[in-house]
Amino acid sequence: AIDGVGIHFIHVRSPHPNAMPLVMTHGWPGSIVEFQKVIEPLTNPTAHGGDAADAFHLVCPTLPGYGYSDKPSRNGWNVQRIAKAWSELMPRLGYKRYAAQGGDWGAAVTTCIGIQDTANCIGIHVNMPLVRPDPMTDLTEQEKSALAGMQYYNDWDSGYSKEQSTRPQTVGYGLTDSPVGQMCWILEKFWAWTDCDGHPEKVLTRDELLDNVMMYWLPAAAASSGRLYWESFRTMPPDPVTIPSGCSVFPREIFRTSKRWAEKRYTKLVYFNELSKGGHFAAFEQPETFVREVRSCFKLMR
Repeated sequence: AIDGVGIHFIHVRSPHPNAMPLVMTHGWPGSIVEFQKVIEPLTNPTAHGGDAADAFHLVCPTLPGYGYSDKPSRNGWNVQRIAKAWSELMPRLGYKRYAAQGGDWGAAVTTCIGIQDTANCIGIHVNMPLVRPDPMTDLTEQEKSALAGMQYYNDWDSGYSKEQSTRPQTVGYGLTDSPVGQMCWILEKFWAWTDCDGHPEKVLTRDELLDNVMMYWLPAAAASSGRLYWESFRTMPPDPVTIPSGCSVFPREIFRTSKRWAEKRYTKLVYFNELSKGGHFAAFEQPETFVREVRSCFKLMR
């Protein structure tokens, strides 16, 4: 229990004693199911073709209101508060110094950790960097493509977020009442946001997709998970991140950034890489690539 809310988390210690403690955070409509294929390679790299120097003690918390974490009964659980909770969770587990990683809301939480806990957080890695497009002149072709993607998201792909950031309870009743409704609400985003050539089952199995949906259906988390949008959209901090940071940009990500845009927000950017395949759910879709990215980034911070 942290700040009155029970937090569910996976905790896997590495067999390598000098492993780096890493808190890794999922987003919506994901869950800790996304991380199942990367936990072993990250915690025990020598068993998966890696080096003991790249090992992590891994903590994968479930966001409040999601999965098997408690549903907050009071307002205020925005990304800053969640970041503060993770910064309390890690030392409780014996990790005073730690690193952080995340995508989607996990990227927002991880970015907030990088802003708020500079004394204890060694560095961060995000696979959906949260940056403003700047500068807006002399754009590269990659930056023009990124802006076109943002415009498409705003015009055609963001209905779910507008609903959940303004009326999460309204949609929540229907989704909690209908398993097919809950499944469609989530799987449409896997269709839209994975690098799947038109069908999510080309990159994920049906069981994997349904396991993730069940993390919303079984605990009736439709409304409580959607409330994170209501809590956070108007309170997202614009502050720069001054600790060592890394970004991995996958081609089918919702929001993509260029290195020069990223450096405006993540002022100590030590790692930046653009990948040729993969989408929003990087660890789920491309586990081997994701593991390489996380190892390569934090190798520069150990």
